[in-house]
Amino acid sequence: MKASGPGQSTLLFLDVAKVLVQENVAYAVIGAMAAAVHGAIRATTDADALLSIALPRLGPLEKAFKRAGFESELRRGDPEDPIPALLVLSDHHGNRVDLLAGLRGLDPEAFSRLIIVPFQGSTIPVISREDFIAMKCFAGGPQDIADAQIALRLRDAEVNIELLRRVTRRFGRTATDVLERLLTS
Repeated sequence: MKASGPGQSTLLFLDVAKVLVQENVAYAVIGAMAAAVHGAIRATTDADALLSIALPRLGPLEKAFKRAGFESELRRGDPEDPIPALLVLSDHHGNRVDLLAGLRGLDPEAFSRLIIVPFQGSTIPVISREDFIAMKCFAGGPQDIADAQIALRLRDAEVNIELLRRVTRRFGRTATDVLERLLTS
């Protein structure tokens, strides 16, 4: 494994990505790593990804990670949870990667809009800016809203406002209201 000590979850993620590719599981980087790509640089060691996977495949995927030397825990959400299941992977240094098995409200086309980003001599697929902002509006915490605002205002790339509104509506009224406040501020 690439991680050689604590605080290296992003390096652990590269090993996670190798297993995901071997197991033919599509994924998108989200969370703090995606925030950095979309302009919101924060001091964090988090590494998170969203999987495009059917829930019955999670058990075999968890076994593949165990065979590869990861510590793993599969958590299933209740019917009201927006995340149906979470696969938590870690190493003996305490580094951690969270793999979300779906997200209620996510546009089914989100995986067709991924951005491929170079990282540590490899490449990783990152959630698009529009989907990232919509997810942050849905999460709705102060840091999430700050991340969405930064991504919305970043000048290096245009945001497709029509697409952004459409994908945010899928997350519900509260997320839509948050987005509209950001767009008018």
